[in-house]
Amino acid sequence: MKKSVLNSPRFLGLKKKRRKVLLKKILFLVFLFVLILVGLSFLSKWEKININGIQVSGNKVVETKMIEEIAREKVSGNYFWFFPKTNFLLYPRVEIARELADRFKRLKDISIGVKNLRTLDISLTERTALYTYCGWAPAELDSTSQQCYFMDEDGYIFDEAPYFSGQVYLKFYGLVHRPTAEEIVADKENILGSYFFESIFKKLISLNEILKKIGVKPVIFFAEDTGDIKIFLSSTTTELGPFIIFKSDADFNQVAENLQSVLATEPMQSDFKSKYSSLLYIDLRFGNKVYYKFK
Repeated sequence: MKKSVLNSPRFLGLKKKRRKVLLKKILFLVFLFVLILVGLSFLSKWEKININGIQVSGNKVVETKMIEEIAREKVSGNYFWFFPKTNFLLYPRVEIARELADRFKRLKDISIGVKNLRTLDISLTERTALYTYCGWAPAELDSTSQQCYFMDEDGYIFDEAPYFSGQVYLKFYGLVHRPTAEEIVADKENILGSYFFESIFKKLISLNEILKKIGVKPVIFFAEDTGDIKIFLSSTTTELGPFIIFKSDADFNQVAENLQSVLATEPMQSDFKSKYSSLLYIDLRFGNKVYYKFK
């Protein structure tokens, strides 16, 4: 009885009618969606809400033209063939910032926004070159074949440095690491964007300031694979000067105190001044015991 009702002409007709109604609703919704999409597409292309200019500020070394080229490339084209990337609500801010950061390691802070709905405003801060990184092991000072790279206050390596005669920048040598501090950089092509001994770099800089105050002038910091740190001092010749050596995991304040103590004690106090050119090294790797040697 139930099966005959379901197969009756009246029930089948009603079922067909409902299917047609559902199909019409689906078609209407699809039409409405396409209509809204087309409308939004036309609206998103309205001239008054689309970027037509780029304003760059804060850059001193990185060329404005190169920044503008990257920005224009990123805002060209459309999303899904409908919505322009120049629209002030849809422009790819994150992509532009990421590309600039990847291309120019010198850039420290990148701020991107839109002014007056039509101007892409790119505000930049560049890293300041304070030190140089010059490789895995010290060569002769002032070697013209030596390629060095600029570093900022955090030991971040961001750009190639030109050759400088004399001791213009404090130099650093040794292995460098990626920002994760896990991956060791083993080739020169990947130097930019890495850090020099990130875990203790600021301690080395503080130690450098202390040494200068007590009359010692460092020119090179060399982080050896063995875990030792060598600080080469200024020299009156083209050769490397005497060096101070200590452990990288030592108490840096204690290292400074031990050095200051030995330099204030005779006969080292007098010898350091009168026989400086013949000093070979001062060894601070053995706690309060300090060893030094002259030629």
